[in-house]
Amino acid sequence: MKIGFIGLGRMGKHMATNVVKAGFETYVNDLVPALVEQLTELGAKSCATNQELAAAVDVAFTMLPNGAIVESVMCGPEGVLAACKPGTIIVDMSSVAPATTQKMAEIAAKNGVKYIDAPVSGGTAGAEAGTLTIMVGAEKETFEKVKPVLEAIGKRIYHIGGVGMGDAMKIVNNMLLGANMASLAEALVLGAKCGLSPDTMYDIISTSSGNSYALTAKMKKFIMADAYEPGFAMDVQYKDLTLAQEASRTTRTPIPMTNTCISIFEQARAAGHGGEDMSAVIKIWEDLTGAKITGTGK
Repeated sequence: MKIGFIGLGRMGKHMATNVVKAGFETYVNDLVPALVEQLTELGAKSCATNQELAAAVDVAFTMLPNGAIVESVMCGPEGVLAACKPGTIIVDMSSVAPATTQKMAEIAAKNGVKYIDAPVSGGTAGAEAGTLTIMVGAEKETFEKVKPVLEAIGKRIYHIGGVGMGDAMKIVNNMLLGANMASLAEALVLGAKCGLSPDTMYDIISTSSGNSYALTAKMKKFIMADAYEPGFAMDVQYKDLTLAQEASRTTRTPIPMTNTCISIFEQARAAGHGGEDMSAVIKIWEDLTGAKITGTGK
């Protein structure tokens, strides 16, 4: 089985690397030649265009920034779908709206191509280690065909349901992640203003009912270390929250907590923190109150 990978950014380069290391014949393409070169040095084959890649492979993976870019890569006379041979499977691992995936699947089906969604959770560390959680929306038969490749990328692989359901699950997960991160930042700053030390707060909360992934993954490694090189960038978290907002409008589901969270992340992005790890949202409260959690672990 020949595998293609389009999109070799922070996540994609690690995911494609693990596919190569697993022994799959792998073809790659990206707008950044240096990223393609890194993969070819490991044994991947370089493709000059996305269409060249699409024509060469049995399964094409994409890991792209947003739905608009996914549609641009897939559609049009120079798009991936125009070059795929019948029977090709496209696995989009980007975080996009379910409606975007379902639209692409309908277009792909007209060309005899299967199109499925498989967004991930676990950040760059999980991508590098090959331990990502993967949420797949696909027909059962198609899922079984691509599962051996997914096992090179992630540790926990869930077949959620039909096309688009993986994207829906990712939206729900990242709604909670964003809200947890914003709440943690708010709580830590309040605690600091009340006289609590960051270490004390971590020790108690991490063994109490307020514990969360945001606390254990972000407080010491990112916030207290003043190390905001993104494991999961603020801009990406914000994009995922707006996908939830889009889904809420489509389904007429009120999401007041998420809407508040979006406004907080908008403030952080406006302050110039969009390219930093999402945990940098705490800087909004630090700047407002004068409290200091960032860098206290040094």
